[in-house]
Amino acid sequence: MAYSVLIVDDEPEFLRVLVKRLQHRGICASGVSSGEKALSILAVEPKDVVVLDIRMPGLGGLETLRRIKANSPVTEVILLTGHAKIEVAKEGLQTGAFDFLTKPVVLGELVHKIEDAAKHKFLKGGRC
Repeated sequence: MAYSVLIVDDEPEFLRVLVKRLQHRGICASGVSSGEKALSILAVEPKDVVVLDIRMPGLGGLETLRRIKANSPVTEVILLTGHAKIEVAKEGLQTGAFDFLTKPVVLGELVHKIEDAAKHKFLKGGRC
């Protein structure tokens, strides 16, 4: 199953490395550094899965999640959070996130979550 993934994180090196490592695994991944940029891209180029950092300057992760779900309810969102922000991640699940992972993220676990999210989107009737 081919699917597209957008990584949203304000840490440039983490973003670059994560996108590259996902691409090496055959995943069509791209990345942006802010919630605002993510919403702009998603408006013209829908993605199957968004991996979204919760804590970012400007438009934070939870508000970005709300706007993604309002514009494209079938897009699955996986939240990334620091250990101290589990409560916020749980709030994200109540807002419509598919799941969350804590940083530092284990690549294999992230890939598994992305695959599960893409399958879930497909089962809900979304394109993958």
